Amino acid sequence: MTEFLIGGFSTCGACVFTNPLEVVKTRMQLQGELKSRGTYQRHYRNVFHAFFTIGRVDGLLALQKGLVPALWYQFFMNGVRLGTYQSLDNLGLTTDSSGNVVWWRSIMAGAASGCAGAFVGSPIYMVKTQLQSRSASTIAVGHQHTHASMTQGLKGIYAEYGIMGLWRGVSGAMPRVTVGSAAQLSTFAISKEKIQNLGIFPHNSFAVPMLGAMVSSVVVVTFMTPFDVVSTRLYNQPVDARGKGTLYRGVWDCFKKIFHKEGVWGFYKGTAASYFRLGPHTILSLLFWDRFRELYLHLGKGDSAV
Repeated sequence: MTEFLIGGFSTCGACVFTNPLEVVKTRMQLQGELKSRGTYQRHYRNVFHAFFTIGRVDGLLALQKGLVPALWYQFFMNGVRLGTYQSLDNLGLTTDSSGNVVWWRSIMAGAASGCAGAFVGSPIYMVKTQLQSRSASTIAVGHQHTHASMTQGLKGIYAEYGIMGLWRGVSGAMPRVTVGSAAQLSTFAISKEKIQNLGIFPHNSFAVPMLGAMVSSVVVVTFMTPFDVVSTRLYNQPVDARGKGTLYRGVWDCFKKIFHKEGVWGFYKGTAASYFRLGPHTILSLLFWDRFRELYLHLGKGDSAV
């Protein structure tokens, strides 16, 4: 249980700092949905223009839209994800007999833990996405949902579409987090081990997890962004009376339609925002996770390190 709590609280700490970038990323990923380049008005020309536009039109507090569900999502999803990965690592399932990280084992453990975390956190992530996309009509992108809060959103979706409605879009979330988690946790574990083995920094140096997290952040954004765009679209699309999406039938249909209408670059909308958001978020999350675990182990309540 402790491993799950450490994972959840670590990513909540990072989320407070990176949520404004999540708002910007979400808006940019929805901009020009299923439209060819040059055929739609670009309310957000780049990350910095998006920040300025949202702050000017919606107000500065709008840059923290969806913070409450974002924090709950990080706690539940990453609590499960990081806690599961660490539990597998504690069992020796990511290393060889000498204790060295085995890359394919680490990737498999990261993927499995990410898949589990995505499923658990899916309802909250859906409401978070819908809250963050909502804006004044002059700069609105994507379908505009009317939730006033996370609680109202979850209750309203459940009342209208039942328990299955809360997990709409999970087919896009699970590949997103599975790929991102596999890339993130494996590169972090391997990079940290390699950096430590260089002998440049003393044992338990702050710089080792920091550098490992920096390497991991670049890898995770590169592999995760197309899945992130698809996941955002699936969660935010309007639905019919049965709770079925009206734009995309599922994850593969979404991939095909984006490619057909927007081209390859449609999968990389908001890439700069993703780097600005996922980069710091990955670094802060993994750094907090690593430091919290070191503190926990130092207090004598654990028996292994990451």
